[in-house]
Amino acid sequence: IIAWASNIHGNNVHLWPYIVEGRRRGAKLVVIDPYRTRTAACADWYLPINPGTDGAFALAMMHVIIGEGLHHADYVAKYTLGFEALCEKVRAYPPERVAQWTGIAAEDIRKLAREYATTRPAVIRLNYGVQRSDGGGMATRAISMLPCIVGSLREVGGGIHLSTSGAFDLNKNALRRPDLHPDAGKPPRIVNMVELGKALNTLSDPPLKALFVYSSNPAAVCPNHNEVVRGLKRPDLFTVVHEQFFTDTTDYADIVLPATTFFEHKDLQTAYGHYYLQVSDQAIEPLGESRSNVDLFRALAARMGFTDECFSETIDSMIDGALSSKNPWLQGITRERLEREGHIRLNFAASSGPANEPQSSSAPFLPFAQGNFRTPSGKAELYSEAMKTLGLDPVADFKPPSESRHGAEQATFPLELLARKADNFLNSTFTNQPSVQQMEEVDLLEMHSSDARSRGIADGETVRVFNLRGEIFLKARVDGSVQPGVVSARLNWAKLSPGLRNINVLTSEKLSDLGNSATFYSVLVDVESTKSIP
Repeated sequence: IIAWASNIHGNNVHLWPYIVEGRRRGAKLVVIDPYRTRTAACADWYLPINPGTDGAFALAMMHVIIGEGLHHADYVAKYTLGFEALCEKVRAYPPERVAQWTGIAAEDIRKLAREYATTRPAVIRLNYGVQRSDGGGMATRAISMLPCIVGSLREVGGGIHLSTSGAFDLNKNALRRPDLHPDAGKPPRIVNMVELGKALNTLSDPPLKALFVYSSNPAAVCPNHNEVVRGLKRPDLFTVVHEQFFTDTTDYADIVLPATTFFEHKDLQTAYGHYYLQVSDQAIEPLGESRSNVDLFRALAARMGFTDECFSETIDSMIDGALSSKNPWLQGITRERLEREGHIRLNFAASSGPANEPQSSSAPFLPFAQGNFRTPSGKAELYSEAMKTLGLDPVADFKPPSESRHGAEQATFPLELLARKADNFLNSTFTNQPSVQQMEEVDLLEMHSSDARSRGIADGETVRVFNLRGEIFLKARVDGSVQPGVVSARLNWAKLSPGLRNINVLTSEKLSDLGNSATFYSVLVDVESTKSIP
């Protein structure tokens, strides 16, 4: 079991008992992570990789697997496309070269590659940390090739798992109603939330004059926090926040509207980690003047004079519309059944995937055992023309993040910052609870002893963490959680942080290579003792 940037013990607790049981039966747990997480502390083998170098590690593993003939030739021949191009690509990534990027010894790269390719079954539990760097999309692509070339997708307990959310193929157009837009050929402008600071301060033609925030707390979670706050303070920006608590973002609102919790409204629930569709029933009446998202927008539409039928839809009819999907996995799953049974597993008996191949109800769910990938070719595309259209390598490659120990900016800011999520919050949710705050110790900067010693920093001392985007004052913890050259701090609400600033004053609005995701883990900083500040 390879936990790749996945803190299962801390953030995926419902999976952890299965990991424990697997190890009791003889499985080996390997953790690849730049931070010594709770999971890493429990691992049979911990590999502390340098931030943003995961793609190179995966390519080096494939260099060994292919070079030593450990790949599954039959699976590769039948269900993949572009293996020859991959073979050529990985020649440039021998473990000795990749060791210089990753900080993982060449012999350890070889050992892991051999064990992964020859142990059956073998599984990779991947999480979102890999994606949050300059080359995060390409790194995720490279890691995802590993089970394709060793054939572990054929086996129960094998393969790779990031999120199961893509399996719940609900009819989202029934909810989003793109047909109602007055000009279907000209969709509304989309602003990436990662670039909210830039959008609020520089977007023109037209500029943003109103901001409606719901189900989010951008003043805490968006990168480049100082720019976000500067934009939120604009006197000409009208801001409405629909919230359950007084968060960082409500502090900048012109109007705060109270929102319901999931106890106070009915909803349809998908999942990240399992294949059960669920209905959560309303348990209590909304407290005070709280309204759900649906009720709020319905009332707003009515006051604005919209008379479209969709604004009078009931929650039940919206759930019915979402379930009216052509995906065979949703066949036979209705709202009435969900209300009666509570939760229903997706109907994998209807097919084994998009190819509509029959599958018995008792058969294990192995969607890619015989290909059936959701690609133009139906195969795992180790070579992809789609990558070329995006200006990326059609196989995979590795380029060190610009903000990393191997990047151009390292001379000015020599430390890589892991702006990591807290262990006891869910993004910024639960941060308002004092008891949870006490569990988290969010005012810490974790450092390696060599970096602290070279800067004259003692354990427990207040330090200044800074780059060109901002600064924050934290308390140094000199321990073994990070490797030399890496520091780590945790997300918190800004108003509960030292100086009313959180770690996102240091993070960048730069987007990842695929998916336009945030690059929270490609950040360079320096640290100094406050004793040295005049």
